[in-house]
Amino acid sequence: MIYLRVLCVLCVLCVPAFVLAFFGIFAPAAFGASIAIDVGHYLEKPGVISARGVTEFEYNLRLAQEISAALRHAGHRTLLIGDDGLAGDLGRRAPRASGMELFISIHHDSVQPRFLSVWEHEGESLNYSDKFAGFSLFVSRLNAHTEAGLKCASAIGAALRGAGFTPSRYHADPILGENRPFADEANGVHYFDNLAVLKTASIPALLFEAGVIVNRDEELRMRDPAVRQRITGAIVSAVNTCMEQLESGRRP
Repeated sequence: MIYLRVLCVLCVLCVPAFVLAFFGIFAPAAFGASIAIDVGHYLEKPGVISARGVTEFEYNLRLAQEISAALRHAGHRTLLIGDDGLAGDLGRRAPRASGMELFISIHHDSVQPRFLSVWEHEGESLNYSDKFAGFSLFVSRLNAHTEAGLKCASAIGAALRGAGFTPSRYHADPILGENRPFADEANGVHYFDNLAVLKTASIPALLFEAGVIVNRDEELRMRDPAVRQRITGAIVSAVNTCMEQLESGRRP
């Protein structure tokens, strides 16, 4: 059933019409950059299963496609990585972005198993946790361009906050498997040095967790086209700003 759902998503070659309808509100970029958008996870290992039994890969793919389309509309060039669901070697993803100017990996979040409970949804017993919600961003200090990646991650976090979203503090909790130090606490950016797609990138790179899909209410928000449009608009605005700043810094 999971594979059937994912294959249906992969068959949608065009971005949904509602995304195009909202493009008019996105301001064009003063500086057109080349942005790699990585779709987190893949068909064989699709990531977390949401509170309603949907794979994270499905959520990642849809949002990545919408972000890519919005960035192109704003005047940037984009490269989607992993959108076929077959990119199982994480260490080979970031090198595919060689020659681009920014790498953004799109994900949706879960929680540690200790916080999960079980509920019945449409005849299935599924894990959920309503304890945590919100977005998170990550950069790696093993990336050769940590400062530039952090500048763009902070810009995205600030734009999301301005659009009404709240960063999750879950990943900073001193519990087993978390305790990720803040790189920019106000804007929800953490250091996570050993993330493969970040440390292997030869360009500025960041990972974005859009929301906690084991949270039953947050999953519904991530399904809402209007919510995703706000997320996409915030990312486009932030990328416009940070890429223009990075370009200005490279000028003599």
